[in-house]
Amino acid sequence: MEKDNKKYPSLNLPPVALRMKVEDGLPKVFDPFREKYVAFTPEENVRQHFAAWLRDNYHYPASLMANEIGIEVNGMRKRCDTVVFNRAGEPLMIVEYKAPDVNVTQEVFDQIVRYNMTLKARYLVVSNGMEHYCCVIDYRHGTYNFIPTIPDYRDIGLDYSEN
Repeated sequence: MEKDNKKYPSLNLPPVALRMKVEDGLPKVFDPFREKYVAFTPEENVRQHFAAWLRDNYHYPASLMANEIGIEVNGMRKRCDTVVFNRAGEPLMIVEYKAPDVNVTQEVFDQIVRYNMTLKARYLVVSNGMEHYCCVIDYRHGTYNFIPTIPDYRDIGLDYSEN
């Protein structure tokens, strides 16, 4: 199955072998975190590449990563694109994905911050597959800082109590 380069441009992420199939005339990709085939959209392409990047390059354990996690925000059901947990099962990082042609704006950050009011993760990441932004929240001092790279899990997954 060939990808439409206009709809699915090359991403600013390492390549990953995707398991694809066509069902009812629509492309689907196997999501190893959900363990099922899902609709292959430009945003899903970013999710699959980014989640594999976290797992393969930054040592995030697949067993502590989950895609499309349902949460409740202000009485409404929402879905977090990816949540990474620490070894105690507490949310450590939320990742919000957008399609490559969607600009990462303040509105996108507002969305992930609303999700974090429920989850209280230490790291918030936004990616459209071309640009990636990561901020770390210091709950003790009520501040946050954007950091230049995605942290390695081995450096952040241990001590959640510092928040």
